[in-house]
Amino acid sequence: MKVVMTLLVRNEQDILRENLEFHLAYGVDEFIVMDNLSVDGTAEIAREYARAGRVHYLFQPQDDYSQGRWVTEMARSASRDLRADWVINSDADEFWLPHAGSIKDALRSVGRGPRAVAAERTNFVARSEDGEPFWRRMNVRHVSSVNALGEPLPAKVAHRGDDRIVVAQGNHAVSVGGEPVDCAAAPITILHFPVRTRAQFLNKIVNGGAAYARNTEIERSVGATWRSLYELYLNGRFDEAFAKELLSDDDIASGLARGILVPDERLTTVLAAKVPTLVA
Repeated sequence: MKVVMTLLVRNEQDILRENLEFHLAYGVDEFIVMDNLSVDGTAEIAREYARAGRVHYLFQPQDDYSQGRWVTEMARSASRDLRADWVINSDADEFWLPHAGSIKDALRSVGRGPRAVAAERTNFVARSEDGEPFWRRMNVRHVSSVNALGEPLPAKVAHRGDDRIVVAQGNHAVSVGGEPVDCAAAPITILHFPVRTRAQFLNKIVNGGAAYARNTEIERSVGATWRSLYELYLNGRFDEAFAKELLSDDDIASGLARGILVPDERLTTVLAAKVPTLVA
């Protein structure tokens, strides 16, 4: 079995290396990384792994966040050019953790029937910056995860390699020939780290929100979370939005006591073993 992961990235230098190392450890064979106008060290990290034969690097110069179209291109290339048996379309802040064994073990467990699998996501709590990388600071997660609008966090979908696949905006669904692909639940949980620092969150809102605003092809109902956060930013209320995400030590202690938060060291444990690689 060959597993290829696609990643659409923009200014993800604080998390891209960790994402690649984590998924390599769990059995992903190759990555297609599409860089959408990064101005930090994202491209350099991707090219480093490209030189090692693990990443196929693409540059996307458009600035309208046509995610569905771009990810569809990568997913089809993964099947057509890299001969992927399974394709995982992920974001840099998502870590696909199998419940047992490797990602390949998890995908094999669904049998031969389903052409796609859905993996639930769980959000980790944003904590104050202290000089440590996000994966050391962020070791507490929500029991029930919601997005910034308070809505349940939707699952993400991986699929068998198919040159005809169409990936929906957000990577929440796939189709072939206009028909949804049959999908089973995967024994995989996605560890999600959407808010890591103030600067990262601001960059995400400003670039993502502005790109959505420029896109004339996507309905305004798509990308509602980013659009809402961008409106808050335009109205001078970014700090208010960030404050809702950032929990103090007292907030976390209260959440743990009430059972709405739980400690979770799974990512920390994996990446701690990768420290020599991560700091090289």
